[in-house]
Amino acid sequence: MKNIKLIRKLKIFSLVALLAIPFSCQDDFLDRLPLGEVANNEELGVGGQEAAMFGVYSLLNRVGGWERFWFGSIRSDDSQKGSTTGDGAAFGTAFNDFQYIPTIGLNNIWWNGHYEVIFACNEVINNIQEEGLTDPGSLANDGEARAIRALMYFELRRDYGEVPIITATIDVPSDAFAPKSTIADIDTFIKNDLLIAEANLPQSWIGFPGRSSSGFAKSLLAKLYLYQNDWSNAYNKCKEIIDSQVYSIEPNLVNLFERVGNNGVESIFEIQQTVTENGESFNTNYFISQGVRGTGEWNLGWGFNVPTTNLVNAFEAGDKRKANTLLESGQDDGGFGGGVLPAHPSVLAQPYWNKKAYTMKSIRTTLAINGNRWENIKIIRYADIILMAAEAGNESGLAPQSEVVGYINQIRSRAGLPNTTATGQGEIRDAIKQERRVEFALEEYRFYDLVRWGDASTVLSGLGYLPKHALFPIPQDAIDQSGGVIVQNPNY
Repeated sequence: MKNIKLIRKLKIFSLVALLAIPFSCQDDFLDRLPLGEVANNEELGVGGQEAAMFGVYSLLNRVGGWERFWFGSIRSDDSQKGSTTGDGAAFGTAFNDFQYIPTIGLNNIWWNGHYEVIFACNEVINNIQEEGLTDPGSLANDGEARAIRALMYFELRRDYGEVPIITATIDVPSDAFAPKSTIADIDTFIKNDLLIAEANLPQSWIGFPGRSSSGFAKSLLAKLYLYQNDWSNAYNKCKEIIDSQVYSIEPNLVNLFERVGNNGVESIFEIQQTVTENGESFNTNYFISQGVRGTGEWNLGWGFNVPTTNLVNAFEAGDKRKANTLLESGQDDGGFGGGVLPAHPSVLAQPYWNKKAYTMKSIRTTLAINGNRWENIKIIRYADIILMAAEAGNESGLAPQSEVVGYINQIRSRAGLPNTTATGQGEIRDAIKQERRVEFALEEYRFYDLVRWGDASTVLSGLGYLPKHALFPIPQDAIDQSGGVIVQNPNY
């Protein structure tokens, strides 16, 4: 971990470096690795970079904070800044009103946090290669690091477009400078990492929930294909995950977004958060920053990322997801034990709150903590795979209509809704878009879905969105520290 400490000491997280490693090296390494999967970590043993990988998971919390929902939710029509008018006003202007600012602090934290995790992953991967480790445990560690690195690059690609690819271990500051790579090269890099990870990771980890699995690698690869409109590969990869029968839909919506649902049957990958009865904690401000902002027993958080009236009206009558997504001021919390919320606007600043960030009062009482610091952050869950399979199957024509509709109805059934009446590719496409909106509301899906569908300019134009807002500007600090090696995105 010496290089990670050096990175911190030099404070060069926003710097990126010129790569000397061509993509052919990635292809050669892919050919050298053994193929096939193991059922669990009992067959793997302990890899030589096990401790370093635990450090990588710890660093993931640096991209698990409230920056996540500013980029992923508040830029959509489902969510708005929340809290009080003056609280975080500059952030609201930047993200809620599409007045992006290259110098805003949230931008620096988001960029730097991703590269810090990438640098830590690089160290694991490079150490395994340099030491010539080929035991199953070490190859699994390599796969873990590659899956996490792929996630970091996928999120950077999604928010900034072209970004620098760094594979070197950072020993000196000059290792951390590089020009931006094309989207095509970034996608190739992500794909290669995920193929290696998929081949060498177990389906599950006994005793270690939250570690990268082959299912996570496959899921992220399916999502990458979806973003490329590579419908056939996206569908086939989703089918692999579905046919594996490793995951299933959590039947209880309440459990899905509660402590009991952490690493549950629907979980593919989650950023881990923990508070124990002994007072030990390992968490971020992700949920606490979205909690109800009040006083006394209703001082549950900072009050950001709240539902819009547009989202409230998007749910069909009888959709159980509405009561598990929206918490309304002046109304009962719906069996969570907290009773009736204070009224808006006399006490609470917002009419609605994100109920996926809300928790049972009994847990708050047991842990003697008001705000939610124990629910895992869900990065990919099985419902996403089901709806991606539906979308890719519908667009590619690889799946018969009955199969596609069946996927949609799996999600609707849990929500207490009747089967969809959609027929034909166009109607089914619209039905999938609706299900994705209400299923993943306030979970950082909506903005990115609108952009990849080509719907953002129509849906978000009234909020100030322009085509350039599909990508956020590169942090000015990164550009300045690179000495101009990194160039700003167009139109900023």
